[in-house]
Amino acid sequence: MLPKRRRARAGTPGADSSAARFPGVAVYLAEPHMGRSRRAFLTRLALSKGFRVLDAYSSEVTHVVMEQTSAEEAARWQESRAAPPEPGCARPTLLDISWFTESMAAGHPVPVECRHRLQVTVPRKALPSPVWMPPYACQRPTPLTHHNTSLSEALETLAEAAGFDGSEGRVLAFSRAASMLKALPGPVTVLSQLQGLPHFGEHSCRVVQELLDCGVCAEVERVRLSARYRSMKLFTGIFGVGVRTADQWYREGLRTLDDVREQVQRLTQQQKAGLRYHADLSIPVQRPDAEALQQVVEAAVERALPGATVTLVGGFRRGKLQGHDVDFLITHPQEGQEAGLLSRVVHSLKEQGLVLYYQHRPRHSQEPACPARRNRTTDTLERCFCILRLPSSQGAVVGGTLGPRRPWKAVRVDLVVAPISQFPFALLGWTGSKVGPVPWGRPVCGVGPADAVASPPTPQHFERELRRFSRKERGLWLNSDGLYDPEQEMVVHLATEEDIFRHLGLTYLPPQLRNA
Repeated sequence: MLPKRRRARAGTPGADSSAARFPGVAVYLAEPHMGRSRRAFLTRLALSKGFRVLDAYSSEVTHVVMEQTSAEEAARWQESRAAPPEPGCARPTLLDISWFTESMAAGHPVPVECRHRLQVTVPRKALPSPVWMPPYACQRPTPLTHHNTSLSEALETLAEAAGFDGSEGRVLAFSRAASMLKALPGPVTVLSQLQGLPHFGEHSCRVVQELLDCGVCAEVERVRLSARYRSMKLFTGIFGVGVRTADQWYREGLRTLDDVREQVQRLTQQQKAGLRYHADLSIPVQRPDAEALQQVVEAAVERALPGATVTLVGGFRRGKLQGHDVDFLITHPQEGQEAGLLSRVVHSLKEQGLVLYYQHRPRHSQEPACPARRNRTTDTLERCFCILRLPSSQGAVVGGTLGPRRPWKAVRVDLVVAPISQFPFALLGWTGSKVGPVPWGRPVCGVGPADAVASPPTPQHFERELRRFSRKERGLWLNSDGLYDPEQEMVVHLATEEDIFRHLGLTYLPPQLRNA
């Protein structure tokens, strides 16, 4: 009978990071094709070089070294290990023996390169064929969950960073490539699957190739860890702060929320409210909260104007389970009855003590039929940007993570009112996915100036693509308040979303398939 393997004693280089020359590196030599005797030899060699080698696989391991093992087999081996990574800790890197031998020769851990990582091998006969996809996001169904999350998220990060830098061309390039990945019928395993697809330029292809080869993209990781990206993402997450303001703050040396609080005299009322309730507003709103808010808004609307309707739009209408805010579209079946309704609704909510902040934007006086407005980017709909007090059983923490709890939390809510004649267009526009990203404070369709609302750049763009298709392919101008035919110099009157798609010559896509 083989003797039981002893655990490394405290104080030995294999167990004590303080005794190793490279305490941040903990190597585990896996045995599948290595053999016990060779593993013992390599362990002694590594210890003599000052490396820390662990005898058991645990959350401390940073580098797993394997020999003659495929990436698929290594992944299965890793999944079978009993010790999952601790919260906040990434899984260790799976490496070929070449990294180990080069590190031994150098006398220190060499940087991990793509060639050191275990590569995914796909048999030649199993390579998937390229697929054909239409160029516009409004021409293809895009479900909420898809097969290429890691690839699309990497491109979306680059799009977001480009938006922070004011590079609209790069924003659109990365956004369209990410949107295409979301609509593919299966996972991308080799770059040749993207051959012939629109919107995949050299840069996007290079990012995808590196992710397929290495599991990470160095450029994306540099962006995510950069001080500018992290500060810009933090600042644009404040209600009332757009890209232009965030960039100005960063250039002035601001980096944290505390830095912003020290400049409170310069903030707008909206930004002050966003900063005051930032802890609540930075937590995603869950669907039950959105449904609870709908009941509150419906009751206020019914009191103000019996017969008026309230529709939950935005991401929740597309099937999302959480979001950064809640959007409601209000109308009345009789044209003109909606006039003055929003002010009465907000007054009712204020009387109940539910309004923490609001900014009312009245309806524009211009009619949607006006030819001079056919190329505008913002709609005329009346709206109110609010922060509402939502009673909550869990409550929210006051004064930091150790502070007392209060029995409510602040939630961002947008209330939009549309006449019944414009309701189908408003419903389509406010369902999204949203039009952004438009950098540097340029108007966002259906939303308003980028620095007027707390809406950080986002690569989702079904609505933008729908409006681009209408303009480029049909010669029509679409917005959240109507459809204009410049040739006939007339507004096109349609009764439903289905009618809008049909008029544009598009197959109707239900909200759940508009997550582009």
